Amino acid sequence: MAVRRPNGAANGKRLATPQSVNAAIKSICDIMRRSNCAGALQYVPELTWILFLRILDEREAREAEQAEAVGAEYRPSLAAPYRWRDWAAPDGAKRTELQLATFGSFFGFVNGDLIPHMKKLREMPNATSRQKVISEIFSGVEHTRIDTERNLLDILDKVHEITSEAVDPTHVFTLSQVYEGLLLKMGEKGNDGGQFFTPREVIRAMVRVIDPKIGETVYDPGCGTGGFLSQSFEHMAGANNTNIGSPEQLDILKRQTFYGREKDNAIYPIALANLVLHNIDEPHIWHGNTLTGGETYGGLFLGAPTLYDVILMNPPFGGKEGKEAQTRFAYKTGATQVLFLQHVIASLKPGGRCGIVLDEGVLFRTNETAFVQTKRKLLDDCDLWCIVSLPGGVFTAAGAGVKTNLLFFTKGRPTESTWYYDLSDIKVGKKAPFTLDKFTDFFRLLPERADSERSWTLTRAEIEARNYDLKAVNPHAKNDEDTRTPEELLDLIEAKGREVAEALAALRRNTSLQ
Repeated sequence: MAVRRPNGAANGKRLATPQSVNAAIKSICDIMRRSNCAGALQYVPELTWILFLRILDEREAREAEQAEAVGAEYRPSLAAPYRWRDWAAPDGAKRTELQLATFGSFFGFVNGDLIPHMKKLREMPNATSRQKVISEIFSGVEHTRIDTERNLLDILDKVHEITSEAVDPTHVFTLSQVYEGLLLKMGEKGNDGGQFFTPREVIRAMVRVIDPKIGETVYDPGCGTGGFLSQSFEHMAGANNTNIGSPEQLDILKRQTFYGREKDNAIYPIALANLVLHNIDEPHIWHGNTLTGGETYGGLFLGAPTLYDVILMNPPFGGKEGKEAQTRFAYKTGATQVLFLQHVIASLKPGGRCGIVLDEGVLFRTNETAFVQTKRKLLDDCDLWCIVSLPGGVFTAAGAGVKTNLLFFTKGRPTESTWYYDLSDIKVGKKAPFTLDKFTDFFRLLPERADSERSWTLTRAEIEARNYDLKAVNPHAKNDEDTRTPEELLDLIEAKGREVAEALAALRRNTSLQ
């Protein structure tokens, strides 16, 4: 008997362009904004679990068909009435039943039955990894935030139209990109989500530099919404999975490659949903405080390696940690980003590669012992082969105006020299966003680490002479600083004053002659 596929689009609508998909998402967010979800930090988590259940149902229906075609047994993660097709689809049997019942029955089912059922899936005997992921995506959901049944049903109907079948495959605009757009909204200035969001152009550049390969493990110890891990998947798989040479490689990529940690209760489930929507079947995300070791839930991290081939991350800017975290590290400081840097160095395999975003303060501060010790440790244990100085406005749209740098290093050999590339003079703003093309010259020069107007090299001895001040100071930059002394400026003003007085006197003489 053939498996009934959930409807692709309730009204047959095709979403043929990125603009039409964005318009569909905007219409959903508009309903949410008037339904007790005023800002993106409220409506993105709500839409996360709703959109996830929609895509999960579509994916499991497809998997069931494929299993049936080859005569294999298939165990779905969800059974009736908890599948999207049962309770959320416009013609779903459970939804029809609830809408014919007493007022409030639909809300009662969602809040009193559906959500608790999802949260308990991980406790089932022999719970699958996917069931554990589902539970964790619901870990922060107590009830729907939507204020009325009518608004919730309107949202469900609109989400039902956004499916893999409804999004026109001739346009390279996947459902993962739909979700990326939502996360961008959460990271915009004024939404207080910038601390969890790294601009995607920066992530793409960093992943391209580090170049993770299939078979390598990728780790982000402060993964936020999962941007580094999801972009690494896309890079490793290649466009249309062109880099995948066998079913075994695909399985490795989907199940044994990506590891992360996140402590924020609201962001952790968003990271899981983001990775699943990027076709990572088993995202190994540990829920807890990386620096203190305090665990909230580690069920998805069982069997994770202790050392990794690739680490990509953006630690929080300006965070402060207490003694509980500091006691776990050799160099004691409250500075979160310095402790994360120590954690990263310790977590890399010999030969492992790292790309990390660090604020300028970490690079130039030499007045705190732990900062200097950590940077010395970095140069002793790793080859710090590149530092990119970013413009000051890159993170402004993500809620932070901090000046930042990208550091790239390989563990296992000490630093002999560091190649710098300076992008700090590029103007970034709402009308002039920081795009990947700004890295074109950087990528051209990187293989040879050649000198240019924007690039130069410092030896280890020169860095030590600066007491491990790693700040990028471009020796080729034009110096616009006025170096004249106060006396010279006063002489100039006096001379100019005489010139003006003489010019005025000449004008008066000419006027009197007329």
